[in-house]
Amino acid sequence: MSCVTNSVCKLCRRENMKLFLKGDRCFSDKCSFDRRPYPPGQHGQSRLKFSEFALQLREKQKAKRYYGLSEKQFRKYFELADKSKEITGTKLLKFLELRLDNVVYTLGFANSRREARQMISHNHILVNAKRVNIASFIVKKGDVIEVAKASREMNKVLAAIQAVSRRTVPGWLDANHAAFTGTVKDLPTRDEVTIPVEESMIVEYYSR
Repeated sequence: MSCVTNSVCKLCRRENMKLFLKGDRCFSDKCSFDRRPYPPGQHGQSRLKFSEFALQLREKQKAKRYYGLSEKQFRKYFELADKSKEITGTKLLKFLELRLDNVVYTLGFANSRREARQMISHNHILVNAKRVNIASFIVKKGDVIEVAKASREMNKVLAAIQAVSRRTVPGWLDANHAAFTGTVKDLPTRDEVTIPVEESMIVEYYSR
C-alpha cells in the first residue's frame, strides 16, 4: 500500500467520495467527508470546470486511493488487464477486488484495507490453511481465507467483525465470522464491484 503522509480524510474530500480509509470512523458522525463534503484548500468550494483529461485523472486517482495502491502498482494491474481477453476496465477492477488485502477487509476481518495489509504482513491471515504474508496475493475461486487461530482474540479483529454489519459482504464472498473464515465463492462481476468509478475513463487515461 502506498505511503500516505497527510490526512487520509483529505483524500476522500479530494475525490468527492468516501474511500473508507479510517475504518469505523468513516461510519460515524466524526467523518470529515460528511462534515465537509468538498475538496480541501481555499478553492475547495469553488465551481470549477474540468477538462476531459482532468476527469480521467480523477477517476484513476479515485480507484488507486480506494484500494491503497501506488501509481506503479496500479499501472501494473492496468497493463495486465490490457493484455487479457476480457474488457480491460472490468478486468482491472477484478484484479483490484481479488487482492488479498481487499478480500480480508471486505470479509470483515479488518477495519480498513491498510489494517488488512498490516495483518497479512504480520502472518495473521491464512489462505487454504497456509500463511500468506503478501497483501497483493490474488485469491482464486474456492480459496478459503481465515484468521490464524492465535490471532482470533485480537481486539482489532473482534472490533472489525462487530463493525462489518454496517456494510454488506458481496455475494461472491461467503463470510463465517463465528469460525473466522471466508470463502471465495466466485469471481466478482462488474455489478458486484461497489466502488462508483468509471473504469472506461481510466482506460482512456492510460491509452492517451
